[in-house]
Amino acid sequence: MKIHEYQAKELFRQYQVPVPEGRPAFSVEEAVDTAKAMGGFPVVVKAQIHAGGRGKGGGVKLAHSLEEVQDLAGQMLGMTLVTHQTGPAGRLVKKLFIEAGQQIEKELYLSLLMDRATATVVIMASRDGGMDIEEVAAKTPERIIKIHVDPLMGIQGYQLRRAGFGLELPPAAMKAFSSLLTNLYKFFVANDCSLVEINPLILTSDQQVMALDAKVDFDSNALFRHKDLLALRDLDEEDPMEVEASKYDLNYINLDGNVGNIVNGAGLAMATMDIIKKAGATPANFMDVGGGASSEQVENAFRIILADKKVKAVLINIFGGILRCDIFAKGVVESAKKTGITVPVVVRMEGTNVEEGRRILADSTLNLTSASDLSDAAQKIAAAVN
Repeated sequence: MKIHEYQAKELFRQYQVPVPEGRPAFSVEEAVDTAKAMGGFPVVVKAQIHAGGRGKGGGVKLAHSLEEVQDLAGQMLGMTLVTHQTGPAGRLVKKLFIEAGQQIEKELYLSLLMDRATATVVIMASRDGGMDIEEVAAKTPERIIKIHVDPLMGIQGYQLRRAGFGLELPPAAMKAFSSLLTNLYKFFVANDCSLVEINPLILTSDQQVMALDAKVDFDSNALFRHKDLLALRDLDEEDPMEVEASKYDLNYINLDGNVGNIVNGAGLAMATMDIIKKAGATPANFMDVGGGASSEQVENAFRIILADKKVKAVLINIFGGILRCDIFAKGVVESAKKTGITVPVVVRMEGTNVEEGRRILADSTLNLTSASDLSDAAQKIAAAVN
């Protein structure tokens, strides 16, 4: 689960991670009142969306007067902000963040994320912070420092010093940086984060370090431990179909293709998408109904996929284990009765109660095409859409 910059910075304050003074604004009037209350200029007007690259897209601007704040807020609110992370469709800006300007001496990069290969928390840092960090990673990866922290040991003093020296911080800033990184690590672990990114982390003219931006992503599987964080979820920033799927505990991600697919098991779903692509079609979604899905969940999965106007055909790939083939077939039939099927459907089923599942589908009089194996299913679904 992602949150906005202004929400992340409020959480940073609770963990004593230094951030500039700032407040959210949801209207032009509120933006002006907020800038007036801050009592000094310049201030920064920032669009709030769940995507990076806002500065290059025109979503971060400096204002030197209340008139400029009013003009910039009027331009940003309601605009469709397109960045390299939003895709060409962009995101509609509904919120702003008004923040005090800072005297920046140096822009740095700092992040924490999980490394599953080593089962560690990785500190990534670079002297080259700012809007072009992706270019730094692509062209000069040696300028990015990686420090692996054993979560059982926690962050150690030598790791703090290594990060600070790697960023070439002046001696006067080392103590403040060590405190910031220690508190940021505590925040990361305590809240089950999958990513915390500060870009840029700035060194000010008075040798202080401060998070000028904040990007936080929480592990959604751990949110049952953090009910307070759920209140920060912004459904406006999420795909409506993905929000609908989450109501039924379905693992669904909307994609740009034209073949909807329903699969049980994340690994099988990934393999299914690969083989669809290899056959010459493109998947319209990732949909894992899970090993223990009920007929109701299957029904809702089918309904959500059929509601996607991009979908020209549906591939059902089920290996019956915990989710028996007959239970799945009942869900498909019930969904078809309620929503209607207007696109070709190819079904490949194997496993527990597969014969009963096939009988249920055959007796339903639905327009379905059976496949003998996954390769056969992919060829038939590609033929259907092409």
